[in-house]
Amino acid sequence: MTPGSYACALHDELGLAAIPQLASSDTREASTLWALSGAQYLTGAAHGPALPCPAPLASCAQGAWLALAALGAGALDHTFPAYQLLGERAATHGLQRRGAVAAGGACRLLDCADGQLAVNLPRVDDWQLLPAWLECPADSWATVAQALLERSCAPLVARARLLGLAVAPSAPPTALRDWFKAVRLARAATPPRRPPLVIDLSTLWAGPLSAHLLGQLGARVIKVESAARPDGARAGPPPFFDLLNANKQSVVLDLGSTSGQHQLQQLLADADIVIESARPRALEHMGIQATDMVRAGSGRVWLSITGYGRDAPMREWVAFGDDAGVAAGLSWLLREASGYTVFCGDAIADPLTGLHAALLAWAAWTQGGGVLLDVSLYGVLARCIAAGSRKGQAVPVPEILPPYARPAAGSAAALGIHTAEVLLEFGIR
Repeated sequence: MTPGSYACALHDELGLAAIPQLASSDTREASTLWALSGAQYLTGAAHGPALPCPAPLASCAQGAWLALAALGAGALDHTFPAYQLLGERAATHGLQRRGAVAAGGACRLLDCADGQLAVNLPRVDDWQLLPAWLECPADSWATVAQALLERSCAPLVARARLLGLAVAPSAPPTALRDWFKAVRLARAATPPRRPPLVIDLSTLWAGPLSAHLLGQLGARVIKVESAARPDGARAGPPPFFDLLNANKQSVVLDLGSTSGQHQLQQLLADADIVIESARPRALEHMGIQATDMVRAGSGRVWLSITGYGRDAPMREWVAFGDDAGVAAGLSWLLREASGYTVFCGDAIADPLTGLHAALLAWAAWTQGGGVLLDVSLYGVLARCIAAGSRKGQAVPVPEILPPYARPAAGSAAALGIHTAEVLLEFGIR
């Protein structure tokens, strides 16, 4: 599976016109791109070798870029090394491979009585929920690990999901019938000649990357954040936040108030593309129904990025990039191939989902919109794993490169600096 062939497969799945030269546009080996991506450098034990990946993840990243560039009327450079996006967060954060501890440090692979779990605790609230999850005192990784040893995986996962914790079993990959869902809710409309207006409600990595890529295609992007809970990525190293959010306007609303929720509803009513990455109930609690918003707009596209999809019961399950990778089967595949119990790359589901979601959103926009796109971290990784696995003798690879991050296009806008002017422009009070 090469980037070019994967790009063709994506175009076919999305009902896009065939582009004959796309298949031959990049025929590099998956193992070569993995070694160059920075993700192999991040995969393996801290003092062990950097491990090849049995799934062609770097090729899928490059293939998704090629598919997107083919739609972009020359706005994107098809030769851009999109596989390097897999390591950008690690490059800006100075992360290293750590084996059964994720590169970012918040997620760990821990033994249970009948398997292994990925336990992701990136938020202060997660640690406060541990006694309720484990039904015993737990305030450190050591106490969590000890509590899991004599318990079975399945009930632990079920209880964690009820509490809103990002916990997943390490399991073999499972084939999915569909890696995304496109729900048509309104008739397709002729896209206006102007660039689309994107309202970016997403946080962290996958959603902001999608919005960033749409901005590179020419869209106007307005990033909307909650005054009480702005994008958590703002608290990290500025270079990474700048990479994803430069050239976006910044609006802050008091989403805990009726007036703030009303302002958001009015702003969404002017959007051509909406990107959000919260569990569905977060917006529904504010009286915002994605289905209603798509039906009410002419050619609107709503891109929903979740851990496992919008269908019950998965719509309530929490996932982040590292544990989603484990859930999809990457750690299982790596252990089968190498004998090592390790994470694959750094939050690998996020950049892959960001690339695929941008392609889905732009394709839907060019096809007239009127759809709700249901995309999950788990589903995208399942699609990439299903694209092929390396069998037989490994192909020699070039030097394994450390993660690399592009120079940012500029600094991200200060929080809320454009609020007044955007509300005035759209007549929102």
